[in-house]
Amino acid sequence: MKTGTLKQILLITDGCSNQGEDPIAMAALAKEQGVTVNVIGVMEKDVIDDQGLKEIEGIALAGGGVSQVVYSQQLSQTVQMVTRKAMTQTLQGVVNKELQQILGGAKTMEDLPPEQRGEVMEVVDELGETVSLEVLILVDTSASMKHKLPTVKESLIDLSISLNARSGDNRFSVFVFPGKRKEVEKLLEWTPRLESLTSIFSKLTTGGITPTGPAIKEAISYFEQKRSLRRLLSRDDEQYFEESV
Repeated sequence: MKTGTLKQILLITDGCSNQGEDPIAMAALAKEQGVTVNVIGVMEKDVIDDQGLKEIEGIALAGGGVSQVVYSQQLSQTVQMVTRKAMTQTLQGVVNKELQQILGGAKTMEDLPPEQRGEVMEVVDELGETVSLEVLILVDTSASMKHKLPTVKESLIDLSISLNARSGDNRFSVFVFPGKRKEVEKLLEWTPRLESLTSIFSKLTTGGITPTGPAIKEAISYFEQKRSLRRLLSRDDEQYFEESV
């Protein structure tokens, strides 16, 4: 079974977007491009208002991902849980497509007898440990997130340690919004480790606006650039191979 690389956007925010494109439309676009969008809403003492909650749920639903609202002190385990849950959900979708091809009709895991369903879930669990995973993390740095950023940093480092225990490859990239000079700013190129955030996060400034839609759009574009580069490199390899034969 070919699963390729699972691609996820992990959006960490505490409020409503107020600048640029509609984030729900951008999340739907990401899903079309094969990128799952997961959202974690961070609360402190206050609660997230209804509008913010609807947006968080709407983005995850449109992006085929998982959403969770959490107090900042529980953020670390939530970041790991949401990433894992979304991975399992995506893999179940892949397995269901395979089952439909093998069994015909609209058969899914839920239609299987309990024993067979258990066997299929074992396959999903095994794939979850071995499949390649790319997680592009989008961190809201609007003014209200200022006191939550140290917790976000610790959570992402914990995520890196947790996922690096898998046998599959992991790659992370981190963008913040708003950036110092632009709506969205890249903090970290693709890397298997998030420890390098330690020095960067302390220098972050927080601003007033929340351009969530533009941030998701930029994340999609970054995945696209990576894919184009890979295609370019593989073409060059083929050309080299042909010339040397």
